[in-house]
Amino acid sequence: MSRLVDALIPPSKRQPVGFLTDALDLDSGDRVSKRGGFLIMLVLAGTIAIAGILTDSTATVIGAMIIAPLGTPILGIGLGMVTGHLGLVVRSITWVLVGLVVVVLLGLLFAAFVATPESLAANSQVVGRTSPSLMDLVAALATGLAGGFAMCRKDLSAVLPGVAIAISLVPPLGVVGVCVGQGLWQDALGALLLFLSNVVALVIAGSIVFTAAGYARDPSSSPSANRRRAYTVVAVLTAIIAVPLAANSVASIATARWSVAIQQTTQDWLDGDEGARTYAVAWSGLTATLDVTTDDGSVPPLDDLQTAMSEVVPSFVGVVIDVGQGVEHVIQ
Repeated sequence: MSRLVDALIPPSKRQPVGFLTDALDLDSGDRVSKRGGFLIMLVLAGTIAIAGILTDSTATVIGAMIIAPLGTPILGIGLGMVTGHLGLVVRSITWVLVGLVVVVLLGLLFAAFVATPESLAANSQVVGRTSPSLMDLVAALATGLAGGFAMCRKDLSAVLPGVAIAISLVPPLGVVGVCVGQGLWQDALGALLLFLSNVVALVIAGSIVFTAAGYARDPSSSPSANRRRAYTVVAVLTAIIAVPLAANSVASIATARWSVAIQQTTQDWLDGDEGARTYAVAWSGLTATLDVTTDDGSVPPLDDLQTAMSEVVPSFVGVVIDVGQGVEHVIQ
């Protein structure tokens, strides 16, 4: 195991713990300069991210990710846990909360520029951050490992901008503020869950790398620190966040499969009508609505569709066929 660790973090390339503490602790060294720089970059990153979200510009949002000021205190939490410095953990958590509040407030301010809540439903920058899945947590863990190695090794600092792009911290908070400002509470909760899952993943991954690098055994580390308790708390938080992410992933896969089954079954039902068309399935909770158009406005007998639909979609899923002109048929 030691050979593997030495290969990943060679002793000659390992940053001293003092360097990491100075880089990740906003209250060490020149506090005024560090805090001022953090807040300035945070406001700028938040402004860039929210502007990119409202204009649906991926390039602009990436610009905010490169700045990534929140990554510093988040990795500081992991370092404080590994070295046993409770003060560093508390200070880092405080700065993460400050960042959360600042960016959400900026989002609330910019929400005044949103025409209608419905306009956000078609915004890819919003939609992509309001329904997090388990794969988002996996990606965040991998990103955290990369960031931890980049901080520990003297020769990997050049990869930090790329690591920053890979993790989404400020943009989800911007989405939270904008959605709250428009009264879209469910979407805001989804974006907040994405942010929290990324934070926890970064803390876990950073802690793993810092422990492997030997910082827990450094002379400057606290010998009386209860690291097991700290890791237990993080593990519990991970489980709390992973469960809804996993459930959302399962639900997304299930609805995607049901959508294909509903559309294919309806197309088979309309097979005798050459002018019939089916469109994308729209979901509202556990009810799926499918728009159908025909040349003459008539449709085949509904009994055949109900029988076929019951064989491919669970009974607790509602299916509504909208044939236009305000006519809807509840299939199940």
